[in-house]
Amino acid sequence: MRRSVLLSCTLLGGLLLTGCESLQRTDSLFGLLTPYRIDIVQGNAITQEQAALVKPGLNRQQVREVLGTPLIADPFHANRWDYIFTLRRPGAELQRRSVVVTFENDVVKSIEAPPLPSEREFVASISRYKDLRAPKLELSQEERAALPLPLKREAAPAEPMGPVRDYPPLEKT
Repeated sequence: MRRSVLLSCTLLGGLLLTGCESLQRTDSLFGLLTPYRIDIVQGNAITQEQAALVKPGLNRQQVREVLGTPLIADPFHANRWDYIFTLRRPGAELQRRSVVVTFENDVVKSIEAPPLPSEREFVASISRYKDLRAPKLELSQEERAALPLPLKREAAPAEPMGPVRDYPPLEKT
């Protein structure tokens, strides 16, 4: 009797531990509940427009004003700044871009970058909302004609209504 209880407890413990291991792999509880995962954004997001402003001949301060502080400014490679951007979002592919600016005599020698997105493309890639059309700012002539006419208001009386009060002076003379 004692042996069968010990064997059944061992089997039950093994099944429970197997279940815990499968929960670790799927990251959900029986496929129904999943924990919330935050978006992890690291580094400098550099767009086509920003990279186009960095030209050979700019000094370090001008590059810093355009691109921001580099993520890696290695003391062993003082003539190289690395701008690295990563975005890790659950359920989406990892975004990673690396831009390298090299200097010679403290002015830009070259900039190496993969194909970078424009600002609009970058915002669309990180936005949860996929409809990013520009809002319409003006009405057409037909829409203006369809608007109701404003109400005509009567002119306000020139003199205030109510009792006229005489106030004493604020300062004594």
